[in-house]
Amino acid sequence: MPWAETEPMKERARFVAEWERGHYTMTELCRRFGVSRKTGYKRLERWEEEGLEGLKDRSRAPHRCPHAIAPEVARTIAEARRRHPSWGPRKLLAWLSERRPELALPAASTAGDLLRRRGLVKKRRRRRAWKHPGAPELATVAPNDVWTADFKGHFRTKDGAYCYPLTIADQHTRYLLRCQALGSVRTQEAKPVFRRLFGEVGLPRAIRSDNGAPFASTGIHGLCELNVWWMRLGIAHQRIRPASPQENGAHERMHRTLKQETTRPPAATLRGQQRKFDRFREEYNQERPHEAQGDRPPGKAWQPSPRECPSKIQPPEYPGHHLVRLVSNAGTFRFNVRQIFLSNALAQEYIGLEETDDGIWGLYFYDVRLGTLDERDYRIYA
Repeated sequence: MPWAETEPMKERARFVAEWERGHYTMTELCRRFGVSRKTGYKRLERWEEEGLEGLKDRSRAPHRCPHAIAPEVARTIAEARRRHPSWGPRKLLAWLSERRPELALPAASTAGDLLRRRGLVKKRRRRRAWKHPGAPELATVAPNDVWTADFKGHFRTKDGAYCYPLTIADQHTRYLLRCQALGSVRTQEAKPVFRRLFGEVGLPRAIRSDNGAPFASTGIHGLCELNVWWMRLGIAHQRIRPASPQENGAHERMHRTLKQETTRPPAATLRGQQRKFDRFREEYNQERPHEAQGDRPPGKAWQPSPRECPSKIQPPEYPGHHLVRLVSNAGTFRFNVRQIFLSNALAQEYIGLEETDDGIWGLYFYDVRLGTLDERDYRIYA
């Protein structure tokens, strides 16, 4: 082992003393103290040059940093940040590269470290993660495989009325199916928009949304009136993970364009705002080239769905080995003389129970597995 960890200075002094006595060769002495010959010669050289001070540990920090930010560059980046406090390092460096091409600008990560050291960046608190099923990978092969739906951020028209734009788009072709100005995000306003759209262009295989109203709730499987209706129509509901808008990235990017072209400034009334949305939708679908479509407008690739919206929804059919139970108006169902709460969104709907293990039952609504019922405590687990 190297110098004894307890008192390295005494060990080094003993090493020098033994060498000066001349009883050992360098190889023998280094073997006795458990160090390399290179270390031994280095200690002797420092002893001859500096005496006892030469045996002390030295800092290994470099005397100079070749990639350090020059003072002028650091000052310029900090001033740019104060001028544009909402810009991140990448935007600041891109902006400065055009205006100050003579400066040797650092990497974005280095500029970010500089801003943090100078207190120009506020440390964000990490969100607490919670269990969520997550949406499957967003992959489509044809129009109407997946529709994406969301509410763009609300705003006020000039008469003071709130506007909540509901947007629905086809993921495969980027075709904007609807952009409807609503007065709230309530199911009573959103559901008729989907009903008219299903009647006009047919049904998608899946709809992807976030976890907010009216698309999902905080109950089991996120069940709510709207997504239960979709399940009854045979439409899979894909919920992105909380705080993960990138899982619906194409839709979010469309929202940015929509905001720039239709809400700045807003219209005088909600009806006038709808006219602006309709003009935008027409241009977006039929004239505006889209990179995802090879610079063709989305309208050139989209076509209605072959799956027509049924006039009457058929009740679910479960395999013969399933127990079938009716959910009451209170959201409960009867199991082994007990009333177990499931969800108010399933009131007057039939569910299926399949025993998968001793006392363990899977809960199904149509072909969707909602959770697991454990007979030991009669609790439902997602």
